[in-house]
Amino acid sequence: MGERALGASAKSQNTQTAADPRLTDLHSKLARQLEQTAAEFDGVMGLAVKDLTTGESFAVNAAMVFPQASSIKITVLMELLRQAQAGKLKLDDRVAIKQVHMVGGSGVLQFFGDASSAISLRDLAVLMIVLSDNTATNILIDQVGMANVNDTLAHLGLAQTRLQRRMIDTAAQRAGRENLSTPREMTTLLELLHGGKVLDASHTAALLEILKYPKENASPLRNGLPDGIALANKAGSLPGVRCDSGIVLLPDRPYVISVMTTYGHDSHAAERAISEVSRRVLEYFERLARSNGQGVRLP
Repeated sequence: MGERALGASAKSQNTQTAADPRLTDLHSKLARQLEQTAAEFDGVMGLAVKDLTTGESFAVNAAMVFPQASSIKITVLMELLRQAQAGKLKLDDRVAIKQVHMVGGSGVLQFFGDASSAISLRDLAVLMIVLSDNTATNILIDQVGMANVNDTLAHLGLAQTRLQRRMIDTAAQRAGRENLSTPREMTTLLELLHGGKVLDASHTAALLEILKYPKENASPLRNGLPDGIALANKAGSLPGVRCDSGIVLLPDRPYVISVMTTYGHDSHAAERAISEVSRRVLEYFERLARSNGQGVRLP
């Protein structure tokens, strides 16, 4: 079925964790819980988690390819800001919203008048992430070029992450052409973005700011976190598919997490399973961040 959780193996732990049998035990317990959650899900689940401070990681089916639905919009946002950084476009450039651009699904631009409004590229990006606006997404794909998104992903070494169709393209869906990635590649992409390895400091900050904006509907990852913990993410959904990838900005212990499901029978069950993964991972890293080297909870 693909790569499974690595449990307490040295490959999935940093040196500090592997050297301390108490931390090894905690790691192994979470690895088993994540494995069980994936096994009990009625479809197929994959996940990847990485601590951005220590490099400690967890994985279940992390190399398996999943449809991304709206989570692929992270790559469009990345390419928009990369081209803005290179001077190929300006984020305050305005685009007239025309009837020819409009598609259904999520978002508000589909209800605008034909050419009655012009919106900046930056504001289109906000609509794409916050409202998951499909019309805004398609306009941005046209602006930056689908091939350019994929060229950037290839340059970053993300061979399985591909933007292959516009939003609400039923002909492409019938042909099996979906936007794809793996849990490991999405966490790798988010790690690179968070670390400033793709964009300069100002454009990295702009990307994280947009991804952190509160979404119209709480995402599965968000539902697994307490209030006050910032999350920079984009969820996605299609019939049978639920996924969510993001950066959890836990103070002193930020981490990247990606959970993907497909062939799901019950969309609500898929969202609950992703939220359960999110909750368990947060509890684990929060426990480590708030304890001293002997496991004593700090005030």
